Amino acid sequence: MTRRPLENLKQPVAQAASNPWVERLARSGYAAKGVVYVIVGLLAAQAALGTGGKTTDTSGALQTIVTQPFGKFLLSLVTVGLLGYALWRFVQAVVDPEHANQDAGAKRWAQRFGYALSGLGYAGLALTALKLISGSGGGSGSSSGGSNSTQDWTARILSQPFGQWLVGLLGAIVIGVGFSYFYKAYAGKFRREFKLNEMSDTEESWAMRVGRFGIAARGVVFTIIGGFLIQAALNSDPSQAKGLGGALASLAQQPFGPWLLGIVALGLVAYGLYSGFEARYRRIDA
Repeated sequence: MTRRPLENLKQPVAQAASNPWVERLARSGYAAKGVVYVIVGLLAAQAALGTGGKTTDTSGALQTIVTQPFGKFLLSLVTVGLLGYALWRFVQAVVDPEHANQDAGAKRWAQRFGYALSGLGYAGLALTALKLISGSGGGSGSSSGGSNSTQDWTARILSQPFGQWLVGLLGAIVIGVGFSYFYKAYAGKFRREFKLNEMSDTEESWAMRVGRFGIAARGVVFTIIGGFLIQAALNSDPSQAKGLGGALASLAQQPFGPWLLGIVALGLVAYGLYSGFEARYRRIDA
């Protein structure tokens, strides 16, 4: 019987995952992701307060890092972390080392597919960082929040047969992910992902607080992004699609916009801090 491609990959990937460096790279990845989200949140919070800053995406956060003193060195460290996180996501997609996917069927494969997409996304972000370090450009971290790249791939999908349906379906999936973040924040089951025996009561308490707040903020952002995708599909207009920065900018344009943006911005900072707790205390059974 012919083995499935994923099954053929499992053994070599599992052997690679057993290397201690995989866990180190994964932890550096959580730390790097935390740094990026803290910067995105702080810039958005400054915009909400009217003290400078801007609504931007993760690429814009990388551009902010590279413009600081010793920026290329600092961004190099973040890039290593982003590559490590991408690698860890690919390992999770193939071999599920933490045994998170116990459910059979669609739910199991949807989660693994999500890991793979996350890995591709962070690998792309690392590539953007490498371009910034080399001085060859990279990313559109303007106040549009990377909307140009979002609109580019939305336009490519819309140009395909059944393109409007595909973009609409993608928007619905993104909204579904947003609601799954709301549930994750409410249920607090992410507590089980930590090495609780190594955490003090204070650390555990703060990890739960920033985790709930940060994950809920991500839910808000994903829901908004999904809504814009559905709007782009209904009108067959890729310019209506928006990324992270565009979603944050849209909050500022609503009634009580500065308050809404400020709350979500602080939530993204909290998510970055939560990622820092993950870097130190997350169970990584590689």
